[in-house]
Amino acid sequence: MSGNVSIHRNGELLWEHDFASGEQHMCHSIANLEHHHFKYAAFRVPGQVHVHFFGAAILSFADAIVLQGGDEMRIECNLMTRPLINRVKVMPASDCTVAAL
Repeated sequence: MSGNVSIHRNGELLWEHDFASGEQHMCHSIANLEHHHFKYAAFRVPGQVHVHFFGAAILSFADAIVLQGGDEMRIECNLMTRPLINRVKVMPASDCTVAAL
């Protein structure tokens, strides 16, 4: 599939890039991903359906984009009739102690 990913800030286009998806654009084959996913018994339950979304090699941070609260991430592609839109929400930092075992 092909499409466009964009970031909008305050109603203005900040960044955009076209993308293509599919096995020829992936760093691993679908067979390899399938093998590593289904080697775990928890993923081999009869009747379960697994849906995988494969990304594309488009990275906004490679163009020095720093997301801010309120930014809108949009994905449009030839398989969807409407764009997928996610708004960035900055959460307050929490005190969380992490200990290595």
